[in-house]
Amino acid sequence: MAIDLNVYFDKISKLRMMHRVLIFAGTVVLIVGLYIWLVYIPKTGEITTIKSELDRLERNIEIARVRAKNLKRLEADLVKAQGDLQVAIKLLPTTSEIPSLLKNITKLGNDSNLEFLLFSPEKQVSKEFYVEIPVSIELLGSYHDVAIFFDKVGKLDRIVNVVDLNMIPTKELSATLKTSCKATTYRFKEGKKTESERKKKK
Repeated sequence: MAIDLNVYFDKISKLRMMHRVLIFAGTVVLIVGLYIWLVYIPKTGEITTIKSELDRLERNIEIARVRAKNLKRLEADLVKAQGDLQVAIKLLPTTSEIPSLLKNITKLGNDSNLEFLLFSPEKQVSKEFYVEIPVSIELLGSYHDVAIFFDKVGKLDRIVNVVDLNMIPTKELSATLKTSCKATTYRFKEGKKTESERKKKK
């Protein structure tokens, strides 16, 4: 059913100016109110929700960036640690190499004109990933020869630490010294094989 608006306009045109102004103002207020209620308020809620979601996504992106940076740093640290481990593996003898290493140390002493009074491997000390192999040593020789011997030991491919060094002359004013010390070498524990070693065996 069609509504004839002309009838309403004719009625409004017959009203006083004040009444027409009030009707116009009321109509405007009604339209604005309907717009605010039906359009602006729902859209404002949607905008607020979208902004909150954008803020959340930006925070997640920032967290992801930080994690990515940390991941790269951790990967670099891992590569460095693996490299250090490979270097350590080369410096630490295996069980089968220990006898030849100790024999090599005695040969270095003999080549340095030293006489061995004592060369006694002691009880091995187990650590988490490696085993310490201490050896008590007593030598006879000059200070110069002892220094040459320790220099040769320090240049070995394998790690050998010399500690508890003590030197005393065999006689008063004698150039011949009795030198005692403890030489410690190391080996990896059996079963503590690296990932690269396991892959080589596959």
